[in-house]
Amino acid sequence: MPVKNRLAELLPDIIAWRHDFHEHPELMFDVQRTAGKVAALLREFGCDEVVEGIGRTGVVGLIRGRTDSAGKVIGLRADMDALPIHEATGLAYASKVPGRMHACGHDGHSAMLLGAARYLAETRNFDGTVALIFQPAEEGGGGGREMVADGMLDRFGIHEVYGMHNMPGIPVGSFAIRTGAIMAAADQFEIVVTGRGGHAAKPHDCIDTTVVAAHVIVALQTIASRGVDPLKAAVVSVCTVATDSTAHNVIPQQVVLKGTVRTMDPKVQDYVERRLSEIAEGTAAALGAAAWVSYRRGYPVTVNAPAPTAHALKVAEAVSGRVDADVAPQMAAEDFSYMLNERPGAYIFLGNGDSAMLHHPEYTFDDEAIPFGASWYAGMAEARMPVA
Repeated sequence: MPVKNRLAELLPDIIAWRHDFHEHPELMFDVQRTAGKVAALLREFGCDEVVEGIGRTGVVGLIRGRTDSAGKVIGLRADMDALPIHEATGLAYASKVPGRMHACGHDGHSAMLLGAARYLAETRNFDGTVALIFQPAEEGGGGGREMVADGMLDRFGIHEVYGMHNMPGIPVGSFAIRTGAIMAAADQFEIVVTGRGGHAAKPHDCIDTTVVAAHVIVALQTIASRGVDPLKAAVVSVCTVATDSTAHNVIPQQVVLKGTVRTMDPKVQDYVERRLSEIAEGTAAALGAAAWVSYRRGYPVTVNAPAPTAHALKVAEAVSGRVDADVAPQMAAEDFSYMLNERPGAYIFLGNGDSAMLHHPEYTFDDEAIPFGASWYAGMAEARMPVA
């Protein structure tokens, strides 16, 4: 099951689809143009059913195999949304929308799954049904959660789900995967520190919220460094600090801190959430101020089930022969986790060479990776539902 010749032949078409998506990036759930083109192409390929509006703007296409002896349905997922980043690649097909860019390669994911869809619709060399899942709002909107909540998995009878993400730093044509947690849970917090504002020349008459906030920021770093088992992962990052004054001579009444927590273990996640509130509130109180804490859980840990991971690994080895079977987990998050919480499946990384990192304004998706990714998508359908 090497790179499929037909997908190599289709490469110019697949690249054209990707470049079109890249020129017209859309954000979150507002992916009407992208989803519309995906749905139109799926119908053009001869998919047996194409359903739009799943999870608001998601698209699901069904392709039935040559036979269907067991009634099995395999879900293959790609994401469609872009990021609010101004592109700095200088590419001929760079974004035409100021302040928006496919800086995570979702245009490549969608194009590769479309290539696999066209191949599978032509060949139908499998026993069962393939559900092609095109998801909106991966970049913070929880589109995967919305598609699950909309009943997608039950509606189409999906038994297993598989997803893929390109990864700079891994050679083009190589794959990487691991059993168990492969990407982190991502939570968000906001801390509002309230003191007593006043004139900067009279700090003794104030409760200086900037000083209190600074102590809170430093104290929060002890959660990971002194509270979590060093063999387990936790990241606590305060990313924004904002006061209610911009004057040089005013001690602000309030300071707002915002940040993120990344964990790989639910027990560690519970611990970090509890300690973050205790430390913020306690530190503020010790300095005469008050802290209000809001903690919001985001995407869950992305966990690859053992058997599906072995299946995904086997197909990747057949496609390229170059697979890291125990890649280090990533502390970034992925909302494919919502689908994996409901069905067995696996998530795999596809090499994207020496590109700038994901979410960088100079990031580029390498079109040479397309035949490998599209072949893996198609290969998963054929391998998990072989014709007898």
